[in-house]
Amino acid sequence: MNDETDEILDEILEDAAERSEMAEEASEELTDEEETEEAEEAEEDPAAALEAEQERYLRLYAEFDNFRKRTAKEKLEAYNDATARCMEQLLPVIDNFERAADAPCSDEQYHSGIVMILNQLRAFLEKTGVTEVESLGAAFDPKVHNAIKQAEATEEFPEGTICEVFQKGYLYKDRLIRPAMVAVAG
Repeated sequence: MNDETDEILDEILEDAAERSEMAEEASEELTDEEETEEAEEAEEDPAAALEAEQERYLRLYAEFDNFRKRTAKEKLEAYNDATARCMEQLLPVIDNFERAADAPCSDEQYHSGIVMILNQLRAFLEKTGVTEVESLGAAFDPKVHNAIKQAEATEEFPEGTICEVFQKGYLYKDRLIRPAMVAVAG
């Protein structure tokens, strides 16, 4: 899980470095062309030369500011992608702990240990920003639910509502990590 995250982050950092180099090269090309034009103008009028330098400075500053903002945004997106992938790998473990907590057990200490671990995992998900997709009794939404079965509608579950959840779905900051597998009343 860490190796995959490290690989993803390395790829993203390499991509950012390549983009930075390309931006520097483009900036140098523009600068060389502008310098020759401005040198010719400077010989004619010092006030125009000063104004041209100020304009060049403002353009360069704006380019750098845009680059900084774009890089920060890409860095945040890379972090969110890596976190979502890690959480996706952790979800089957949580599913198994939920099954173990729901299974009948004669050893009360063992069962309470499983429940404590499950509660720690749920607290970790909440702290990380991962939330469970609302499912049972909710209206079916194909964006976050995966219908694998259709059941008959009842008073408790009218048509178009979810009447059974086979696997929980999860979101990370409004981003779907895994859709919920559900049965829909119809």
